[in-house]
Amino acid sequence: MRPGSAVRWRRGRAGRWRRAVCAALVAGAVVVPLSGAAQPRIPAPPPARLPAPTAATLEATYTAHRANAAEASRRAAAHGDRHRAAADRALAGPGRRLLAFDGRGAGLATEVLGDLAHAGRVAVLVPGSDTGLDTYGRFRAAALALHRQLAARAPAGTGTAVVAWLGYETPGTVSTSVATTGRAEAAAPKLRALVADLRRITAPGTGVALLCHSYGSVVCARAAEGLDVDDIALLGSPGTGTGTAAGLRTGARIWAARGDGDWVEHVPHLSAGLFGTTVGFGTDPVSPDFGARIFDAGDGGHGDYFDPGSRSLINLVRIALGETSEVTHD
Repeated sequence: MRPGSAVRWRRGRAGRWRRAVCAALVAGAVVVPLSGAAQPRIPAPPPARLPAPTAATLEATYTAHRANAAEASRRAAAHGDRHRAAADRALAGPGRRLLAFDGRGAGLATEVLGDLAHAGRVAVLVPGSDTGLDTYGRFRAAALALHRQLAARAPAGTGTAVVAWLGYETPGTVSTSVATTGRAEAAAPKLRALVADLRRITAPGTGVALLCHSYGSVVCARAAEGLDVDDIALLGSPGTGTGTAAGLRTGARIWAARGDGDWVEHVPHLSAGLFGTTVGFGTDPVSPDFGARIFDAGDGGHGDYFDPGSRSLINLVRIALGETSEVTHD
């Protein structure tokens, strides 16, 4: 066998192996009873009860949620969970802008980067599987990279903000829930509520873009109908549960991208109803049949869409700023 042929054979074999593993996960979701992922039993206070935020009450909202995160850190430390205590303590730090915080279970947090009340452009990051307070650092790193580039590229006088929305219980990557729409259906009303909050806080005409990674794209699809946003970008999406972009029933521009090194390429694009939920997510969002606007994500892998200097991040910044004619396509 020639060297080039050997390489292609190994790649083909690896690709078949990955497809088989993904198919097994989908099959597992069919044959294994559906249940929520086990959550760590870490004591934490209930979330602060506050009125819906407005531009005038943002600072009070941030202060209340920082105080809640500080109390969660103390309880986690007393429980002996130093990792969670450190994560909560970081969120409680001076200057952190929390629109929401819940330290119970895997944990939820909504953090603002930038001056939300005066932003002319807002990007909302919606994460995928295995995202919780214990892994929040990597999610926030993506939000920080995006915010830095938005602020650097925005026209003079245009304020920008990024909202890192860990506002739903994400599925585990290796779990039955990751192959079904159940978590996304539960999350969609919460995402719609966030957008309503943003519209209340920001000035009329503020541009809002949802940047939805992996399973987060299923959440965005479930929330999309009639949602008051300008753009929805699906990154490394396994599918949306909807056959076409038009099926999302939104006036927003729908974008999709997948890096050349993203393993999601090998996820089977299947969809079937089972026990009141849907297993699999159907049409590939980067396929012509789906009908999204496809943009260039470079050669990165599944976790690389927000890497500084990457083609994907550059194009996401252009989308968030409404510079649609500047977006480069595959």
